[in-house]
Amino acid sequence: MDDDYLAINQANWDSRAPLHARAYGLERYVADATALSDVVRFDRALLGDIAGLDTVHLQCHIGTDTLSLYRLGARMTGVDLSGTSIEHARQLAAEVGADITYVQSDVYAAPEALDHRTYDLVYTGIGAICWLPSIERWAQTVAQLLRPGGRLFIRDMHPVLNASLAMTVADDHPDRTQQSWISGPGDVTIALELPYWEKAQPLEWNDEVTYAGSETVSSPRSVEWNHSLGEIVTAVLGAGLRLTTLVEHDSVPFEPFPGAMTYEPETGEYRLAVRPDRLPATFTLIAVKD
Repeated sequence: MDDDYLAINQANWDSRAPLHARAYGLERYVADATALSDVVRFDRALLGDIAGLDTVHLQCHIGTDTLSLYRLGARMTGVDLSGTSIEHARQLAAEVGADITYVQSDVYAAPEALDHRTYDLVYTGIGAICWLPSIERWAQTVAQLLRPGGRLFIRDMHPVLNASLAMTVADDHPDRTQQSWISGPGDVTIALELPYWEKAQPLEWNDEVTYAGSETVSSPRSVEWNHSLGEIVTAVLGAGLRLTTLVEHDSVPFEPFPGAMTYEPETGEYRLAVRPDRLPATFTLIAVKD
């Protein structure tokens, strides 16, 4: 696919940004100078101390996670394809007096857009890399952005989650005679129906309602790619980074399968209501540039 994917996804995220600015509860960041996003609050245990680190947040959207990293002491730059998202991020930073630099750019062009500056930390959050056609090129871009000793931190949706749909079971499975907990007729289960590995052609979607709130987006078309966990790790290693951490989690900070998930206020995350141990929902990967 040619670079039209950038125009398609930019229009989609430009149309989502105002809706998300209303749905994300931005007022709490204004009212409470210590407020952190649920995503960054979850990430803190593996993220560690980031005070004083020059950090770039790729695909930062409207800046709630970027602001949260700033509040943990990092010197922040946010990058996003969507100009409307960047506008909302800048507005939030201005309202709370946060000294954050925001730059509009697609991921692959980020080194040039940032004048080839390098960073101590490259941070990428939930729902980011699925919008990129090549995970290998993404890893190479990350390596360009890191200075020696710098590290990549990514927590994103697990490729198994990205490949799954919630479906109703029609027929009984013979193994239920031995394992009675296997889903039976009428039960909603999670099925692998979408590509797990990266493919040349993307999946195209036309979703009139975004994941936050119920308002209709004006540009519903989007395209995305899945990347297997092996492809992600191989890309990171191939870019010359040293893998230090890879953790799979059974929770995700939004509800991908309505009706099949349960919300846990203490973590701000959703997990399967029944047997959550069968679904890797997100992963955290940390790698260092030696």
